[in-house]
Amino acid sequence: MTDHITIRRVGAQEAAACIEALADVLIDCVEGGASVSFMLPISRDVARAFWRHVADGVAHGERALLIAQDTAGAIVGTVQLITAQPENQPHRADVAKMLVHRNARRRGIGQSLMNEIDRLARAENKSVLVLDTVTGGDAERLYRRAGWQRVGDVPNYALMPDGALCGTTFYCKQL
Repeated sequence: MTDHITIRRVGAQEAAACIEALADVLIDCVEGGASVSFMLPISRDVARAFWRHVADGVAHGERALLIAQDTAGAIVGTVQLITAQPENQPHRADVAKMLVHRNARRRGIGQSLMNEIDRLARAENKSVLVLDTVTGGDAERLYRRAGWQRVGDVPNYALMPDGALCGTTFYCKQL
């Protein structure tokens, strides 16, 4: 299904150059109801600021950024591996902001991004991965299919973009 999608890691300069396209994906996901730390209405300035922070983290070696591009070069998805962890957790990383534009969903892009995150984590000598997602959301099926283990739920942990409370489910994966 992802025959026409390329998943790749981008460095700091390219991450900075992709801010507008990444902002488009983030805004689309939030406007589509994704609980990914942002509220409606999400402004382009807020989205740009977030991606500038990510690009800075890439530049400082604190995170890796993967993008999914279609044949026209448009960014249709992204995910991050946060490698900057406390001193007693050098073997662990967090997976964050797995986003796929609504127009590109149901094509295996999320699965491809997660497969590449696993490969990247192994290359970075990470053996434990952790992520969280909205309880009962579509992403839970993806994570379970990708071999993630549900650890538990925290009711009323966050807000949906419209302000409604939502639970958060935590997952881990042993590589």
